[in-house]
Amino acid sequence: MAEDVSKLIEETGAFDCVECGKCTSVCPAAVFNPDFAPRLIVVKALEGIKDDPVTQKNMWVCLTCEICNGMCPYKVNYSGFIQGLRTQSFSEGNLPICSQGGLIHTMQRVMANENLRQNRLAWLTDDLKVTKDKGEVLLFTGCAYQLGTIYSDRIGYLKEVPRSAVKILNAAGVTPVVLEDEVCCGHDLLWLGDEKNFFKLMDKNIEKMKATGAKKVVFTCPECFRTMDIDYQDFSGDLPFELVHISEFIADAVDEGKLKLGKLDRKVTYHDSCRLGRHMKIYDEPRDVLAAIEGVELIEMERSRDKATCCGVNAWANCDESGKKMQIDRLMEAKKTGAEAMLTFCPKCEIHFNCATHNKVPVDKALVDIPVEDFTNMIAKAIQKDGE
Repeated sequence: MAEDVSKLIEETGAFDCVECGKCTSVCPAAVFNPDFAPRLIVVKALEGIKDDPVTQKNMWVCLTCEICNGMCPYKVNYSGFIQGLRTQSFSEGNLPICSQGGLIHTMQRVMANENLRQNRLAWLTDDLKVTKDKGEVLLFTGCAYQLGTIYSDRIGYLKEVPRSAVKILNAAGVTPVVLEDEVCCGHDLLWLGDEKNFFKLMDKNIEKMKATGAKKVVFTCPECFRTMDIDYQDFSGDLPFELVHISEFIADAVDEGKLKLGKLDRKVTYHDSCRLGRHMKIYDEPRDVLAAIEGVELIEMERSRDKATCCGVNAWANCDESGKKMQIDRLMEAKKTGAEAMLTFCPKCEIHFNCATHNKVPVDKALVDIPVEDFTNMIAKAIQKDGE
């Protein structure tokens, strides 16, 4: 095990950590959890102490939001280091207390079963133009529909996301391929340390996607996008198709005159999710899309783009009191803008922010009373309104 940790330290550049504390100064988890400091996990590992209780706890407290990666003057890949520690810990049977009793992870492991048969396209309606065979553009729908079903009591609108994505693609003149046997991308299992089942999901998806002959794959979910563009290609080699987030697709289609957005009179603010923002460096395209909608006013939060704070939970592994405080803090920041709603692409962010205010909150409800809405759904509404 010591050899594995040493290899991980070398691969992630952890040897270069000088304990300057800059990572802790920007870490959103450290703000609300004074016992947590990113550098201390690295220091323990450098000292050969990995199995102490503090390290075992703190590797799950980390949100892997990568704000520390951007601040580190020595370019330590801290999130990669944490992912490696979690993988080793998982292999030893050391797991965190997962939110929802591990329900989401169980769902993903069921999908990894090679004998799985599912009704993956239950969201399809007759007005949507898709193909289930071959085509140049594939829409990877992710688990938004499934998550919207699980959390239907508070965020059922996630079930509309795949329909909204198809409406957008259709409006741009594209009939996308959709997979009847698509499975979860495996993001959460990978960041939980369950590489075995992650690889099963990865292999399934790559095989099915290649069979369509697609030249471009479009994603609505930032986590799916990040997982395939970075992790799939790290583990399996370059994929034979272009991977784009739907915000990139829309921005390009508008610029090329292939897509016209209608008018919506709304004041909104935008939450840069960690995976789409700091992990994938996509900041301009969502804002360009909003600028293309007549009547929409974007009011930025104080912390935005690479400084945006996290939704407080990573891979369903650390939903705790500190995370709830983080969510309330972010919602208060959004409310202060005077916007009517906070938009984001990430279904996990939407779930966690909605859960934070679902029951009693530790502040005046008026301070956090701002709807959290899905970006893709709003764009589909802009298209619908233009056609009325």
